[in-house]
Amino acid sequence: MLDRNRNKAAVATIEEITAQYDRIALVFQGGGALGAYQAGVYQALADAGCEPTWLSGVSIGAINAAIIAGNEPSRRLQRLEQFWQTISGRKIWSYTPEGDIYRDIRNQTSSLMTMTMGQPGFFKPRNPNPWFQLSGAEGATSFYDTAELKDTLESLIDFDVLNDGKKRLSVGAVNVRTGNFVYFDTEKVRIEPEHIMASGALPPAFPSIRIEGEYYWDGGIVSNTPLQYLLDQEEDRSSLVFQVDLFSARGVLPRGMADVLSRHKDIMYSSRTRQNTDNFERIHALKMKLLDALKRVPSEQLREGEQELIADYSNAGVVNIVHLIYQHKGYEGHAKDYEFSGTSMREHWEMGLEDTERTLRHKKWLMLPTNADGVTIHDLHREDPT
Repeated sequence: MLDRNRNKAAVATIEEITAQYDRIALVFQGGGALGAYQAGVYQALADAGCEPTWLSGVSIGAINAAIIAGNEPSRRLQRLEQFWQTISGRKIWSYTPEGDIYRDIRNQTSSLMTMTMGQPGFFKPRNPNPWFQLSGAEGATSFYDTAELKDTLESLIDFDVLNDGKKRLSVGAVNVRTGNFVYFDTEKVRIEPEHIMASGALPPAFPSIRIEGEYYWDGGIVSNTPLQYLLDQEEDRSSLVFQVDLFSARGVLPRGMADVLSRHKDIMYSSRTRQNTDNFERIHALKMKLLDALKRVPSEQLREGEQELIADYSNAGVVNIVHLIYQHKGYEGHAKDYEFSGTSMREHWEMGLEDTERTLRHKKWLMLPTNADGVTIHDLHREDPT
């Protein structure tokens, strides 16, 4: 789809840097049509020889992550392209005049077509509408049928490769009955198409997905950012984490109702990623201070369990979080996450590619943390070194 040779000059150096880590993690937020941005991020990483060993995602992020994890490295980008070309293949207009106003109108047309017609290989409207179906009927709890998505996933993902243990995949969903957030993780269960569909089953548009007698909805209704799951793992492993968000918590003051709807969605689905990373950094720093204090105590004066704490904290893995956030355009309204036109898809993909290439040019951001806390956090759009 896009030029894959633009970052080749930096491959060897970046490979050497990333080889210092025990784990390379790629974490994808949910965001519907905006998910093509994540595909662009992956393309830049693949071009640089930085293949993830742990992928985690919610909703469209789970689909992107599963396509990457479910294919050998040589086929991953091709499969991502096939997926996005399939679901964004419908022609909207034969020609769009230049100017934001025309692009805005075309995007509105595209999102309206999504609502009325669904998306190829993804979902289609129910007939009859669920409002006119009896309670308990198969189609009474969602406006769209996602059976096509299962066929698409099965055609693009080798689930034996996905579950082969060479890399880790975790996808978030919500148990409809209990309201509990759960992660389907290849270290604990064999992941099948239903697990991926469950992570993207956003109500009331999509139906809940049944897995072993329980029903699951999109994990984004509880937490749209799966970073916390990775940070909660008590593992003594160094990690380079690429956190890819599709909604920005920061934005401008709305000037009209359309702006209000868009800004509300950004805040709701950004899921406080920055707060989570700041909290993790603060807790990790407190652990290191406690470790330093305990080391000053003579061993014979240590209480029960404190020796184990010293051993545990002494081996705590360093964490480097590189944060990439999609920056939406002025002509993108509140329907940006279900505006699936090919033009927008290619634009999102290109932005993900460019943002990641800019990040990778600053190799110091990728280095193992050397500060006392053992945690570093970088954000391209906050630090913007160019």
